[in-house]
Amino acid sequence: MSELYTAEFRKIMQVNDDYTSMRSNRIEEIMNFARGANFERIGIAHCITFSYEAQLLEQYFSKYFDVYTIDCKYGRLPKKNILGGESKRIMCNPAGQADYLNHKNTDLNISMGLCVGHDMIFSKKSEALVTNLFDKDFTNNNNPSKAISDIEAML
Repeated sequence: MSELYTAEFRKIMQVNDDYTSMRSNRIEEIMNFARGANFERIGIAHCITFSYEAQLLEQYFSKYFDVYTIDCKYGRLPKKNILGGESKRIMCNPAGQADYLNHKNTDLNISMGLCVGHDMIFSKKSEALVTNLFDKDFTNNNNPSKAISDIEAML
């Protein structure tokens, strides 16, 4: 099983072991990890719904890193340009978000509230490591863990 861990993966595991703590919240954990890994640039790819939170996060991380934020409507691509048809509705652009941050040479990207599927595309296209700060959940005030209680009640 240990052969699954490349040198890069072992480094990530070591930084986690050395710099994270169960006494820290998720944002502190990301900060500690990034500082422990000697990262210089952090990207934040966020849903436009969370623009305010992304600004707060940018201010917080800017104490130690160059921070680049990019919202999901980056490039303002009409739906017809991605999926065809005639709709002029502006689509989310997770591949564009990753491309933007790739060009900024980020060391770590934070996925913040991206839709299901969009988060997958963003993670797959990102050249930097990606971590999720939180996930979008329309019915549970962006707390997907609440859905476990709902599922449990149905079983």
